[in-house]
Amino acid sequence: MHDGVTGKFRLAGELNSRGFDAALLLQNAIEAAIIAFLARIPIRAGYSTDGRRFLLTHPVKKRKGVESLHQMYYYLKMVQALGFNEDPGEFLIQPDARSLERVETILREEGVGEDERIVGIAPGAAYGPAKMWFADRFAALADRLVENFSVRIVLLGSGADADHAVAVSENARHSFVNLAGRTSLAEAVALISRCSLFVSNDSGLMHLAGGLDRPLIAVFGSTDPRATSPLGTRSHVVYRQVSCSPCFKKVCPGDFRCMDAVTVDEVYELAVQLLAGQEVSEL
Repeated sequence: MHDGVTGKFRLAGELNSRGFDAALLLQNAIEAAIIAFLARIPIRAGYSTDGRRFLLTHPVKKRKGVESLHQMYYYLKMVQALGFNEDPGEFLIQPDARSLERVETILREEGVGEDERIVGIAPGAAYGPAKMWFADRFAALADRLVENFSVRIVLLGSGADADHAVAVSENARHSFVNLAGRTSLAEAVALISRCSLFVSNDSGLMHLAGGLDRPLIAVFGSTDPRATSPLGTRSHVVYRQVSCSPCFKKVCPGDFRCMDAVTVDEVYELAVQLLAGQEVSEL
C-alpha cells in the first residue's frame, strides 16, 4: 500500500490528515524523516544521521559511545531533545482483567489447574534463526523442570513460531501445552504474568516478560544483550560471546557456535535458582 515513491507520498498525506503534533523518528534512515517532513508534522525529533539534519526540528547528534547504550536509553535521547529529562524509572506493564480471565479459561481447557506452577517457553524469534536456541535444548530443559519441579510447560509465540513450538514438543519426553499462535497479544501478556519462570530467546515476548518483572532467562546468540537485554529486575541473560559475535545476522553462515556454547545444564541451574527464589549467581 505504501510501496514506491507514490506510496510514500500517500503515507505522508495520511499522516498529515491525522494532525499529529510530533514525530519521534526511531528509524535512522532519511526516508522516515522525509515522510514526516512531507506530512508537515510540526515537531520532528531523531538522530541527525543519513544527511537528514535539515529535515528535523530537534536533531540529536550521535555522540561518541551513544551506540553502546541500551536501545531504550538510545531512543530516550530523542525524548530528551524535546525537553523531557526526568528519569524514566521502571517500565512495568500490567495485564488487563479480561485477558487474565480468558487465560485462566484457556489453561483450564488445557488441563492446567489454577494452583499449578507454569514455566513459559518462547522458542521463536521474528528476526531469524540466528537468534534461536535449539529446539532440542529447550525440550531437554523443559523435561528436567517437569521431572524435578512438577511444573507445567506452556509454549508461547505467534503463529510464525508455531513450527518452532512443535519442534520443541517433538523433541521432548513429556507433553507440553502448546499455545503458540493461539493467543492475542493481551492474552500473551496475561499468560506470561501467570508464569513462575519464563525462558526465551531475544524476542518481543522476552521484553514483555521483563516488563512484567517475571523471573526470566533470556538466551542471546547473534544479537547484543548490551543493547536489547530485558530490563526487569528479575531478568537474567545467558550469553556466550565468541569470535564472531554479535554478528546481528538473521541466518548463521557458520556453525551456530554462539548458541551451541549455551548448554542445557547452565540454563537449568539458573532456572533452579529462580524457581527456588534463591539469590542468582550470574552466568
